[in-house]
Amino acid sequence: MNVRDYALVTAGYWAFTLTDGALRMLVLLYFHELGYSPVQLAFLFLLYEVMGVVTNLVGGWVGARTGLNTTLIAGLALQVVALTALTLHEPSWVEWASVAYVMAVQALSGVAKDLTKMSSKSAVKFVAGEGGLFRLVAILTGSKNALKGVGFFLGAALLSWLGYDRALITMAIGLVVVLGAIVVLLRTDIGRAKQPTPLRSILSKSSAINKLSAARLFLFGSRDIWFVVALPVFLDDELGWSFEGIGAFLAAWVIGYGGVQSIAPRLVGHDYRRAAQRWALALVAVSASIAVLVALDVAVTAAVVGGLIVFGLVFAVNSSLHSFLILAYSQGDDDVALDVGFYYSANAVGRLVGTLLSGVCYLWGGLTGALWGSAAFLAVTWLLSLRLEPLPTSAPAPAAV
Repeated sequence: MNVRDYALVTAGYWAFTLTDGALRMLVLLYFHELGYSPVQLAFLFLLYEVMGVVTNLVGGWVGARTGLNTTLIAGLALQVVALTALTLHEPSWVEWASVAYVMAVQALSGVAKDLTKMSSKSAVKFVAGEGGLFRLVAILTGSKNALKGVGFFLGAALLSWLGYDRALITMAIGLVVVLGAIVVLLRTDIGRAKQPTPLRSILSKSSAINKLSAARLFLFGSRDIWFVVALPVFLDDELGWSFEGIGAFLAAWVIGYGGVQSIAPRLVGHDYRRAAQRWALALVAVSASIAVLVALDVAVTAAVVGGLIVFGLVFAVNSSLHSFLILAYSQGDDDVALDVGFYYSANAVGRLVGTLLSGVCYLWGGLTGALWGSAAFLAVTWLLSLRLEPLPTSAPAPAAV
């Protein structure tokens, strides 16, 4: 394994993840405090997710042609621009202008996020060496999500401690330092295809990858239906939690979720396709159970807090299995970035739909409506998982953590 390149890719992904989680919480709480409705809050993140769809498709193609270091650096640089641009917003602006401006800047951040994510996760296959791919993917994904949780708390805390503008500038400065190190130290040929790839190759021609991508779409849509808008607004409006309390809970949730992702290879056995099916069904049961308890008004705080902790643990295993399976199904080195880009574009579609439904479901049915929407999406994930194909015989062998 190329330790230096793996460390640099991971450090860039970690740094971006901190700012990404913090920015989401910062924007959500700041504009909720200004009086924006759940649907308006959802719209603030809508173009962020739309651009993720486009970026993952085209970004994989660009990464295959220019090298994954180029797309990683571009992603980090765009996030610096987005953080700085958000400081130009003024609370005195009319609502439609505020929403349009923040949507546009969040779109830029969405491009940055998915360039960084696609580059980092594709690069692992090239720097990992022989064996241990599942372990390294699990570590990268799990640590990323743990840091995203820290980012949620960081965003809420910085909003309270420094205010909106100073928090954004502080994050931009930190990201510039990491970006400079990667520009200087990361080698320039990671993931570059040996032969030029035509633009039409961005659409997957693999049945296995298409089915996994569809399952991923509904999996991540199921999470964001309750996570993006519904839960933070519920904790603020219905339970009266402070900004720090909301940020701390979401941080703990994502940190725990990331920790479980890191040890997922110990939990799933050796039949990864069957494991994906079993864990998807378990997640359907968890989501439906929480929805029933909340609808019946049975120990609502305990049901929401405890139930969503269990949801996070089971969701983490599902996500980690998918992150391994996409690399296992992707067989040619020249196609890795393209396949991963296509897969994460499906992930972004799920997040896009989930983000919009988070505001709509909460407006129509409160947290209960969002949880039932989540359960419905998970049922589709399970049905799609039943159609996953066996792993190719040349798939990389996962190593135990």
